[in-house]
This record gives sequence, structure tokens and C-alpha cells, in this order.
Amino acid sequence: MVKIRLTRTGKKNAPSYRIVVMDARVRRDGAYIEKLGHYAPLRDEEVVNVERAEYWIARGAQPSSTVSDIIRRAKTGEATRGLKGQKKSEEPKAEVKEETAEAVEEVAEQVKEAAEAAE
Repeated sequence: MVKIRLTRTGKKNAPSYRIVVMDARVRRDGAYIEKLGHYAPLRDEEVVNVERAEYWIARGAQPSSTVSDIIRRAKTGEATRGLKGQKKSEEPKAEVKEETAEAVEEVAEQVKEAAEAAE
């Protein structure tokens, strides 16, 4: 069986991976058939040749779960783990702040109207 999986490269405590096509019986960092790209989790870098990956999948190659996620992100053009210098969580917080500000303004108007009605 042929698999599309990661082989580890890089230094100790600084992992990077190659996305490769290899026989399932070969050890993790063993000989591979074709290199399809690379993945550097600490640098938020993912590069994959989607055409070649689809070619191998069409011929029965089984991608690992991580590789299938990387291929899916490459197909859809999603940013990898957020934008550089910006965390994923910053965007939703801005939306929440706007909604909170609108809610505060509505409550302030209701308080004003109640105060005017009481006079």
C-alpha cells in the first residue's frame, strides 16, 4: 500500500517535515517515491503540490490525517494556522467587542428614556 505522509527533518526542538509518497512498510524517515512539499509547524509554513497529491490519491495512495488536512487547506486557500503576526483568536474578539459596544449603547439609550419618562 502506498501512503502520503510526513517524514521528519530539521534540528532537535525545531521540527520540519517533508510531505512524501512512500510505501507503508518503509520506516518513517526511509526512502520515498516522490516529494510533494513540506510543512514547518513552527513557521506556519505549508507548501504542497496539490496536483501531484490528487494524482497519487486517485491511484490509491492513502494520506495521513495531518497530510489530508494540509491538502484540504491548500485546495481551499485557507491561511495556515492564522496569519503571521496575528493569532486566529484576534478576529472573533473584534466582532465580540463590536457587538458588546452596540449592546451597551442600546442599554444607555433605554436608561435615558427611562430617566426622561420618570421626570
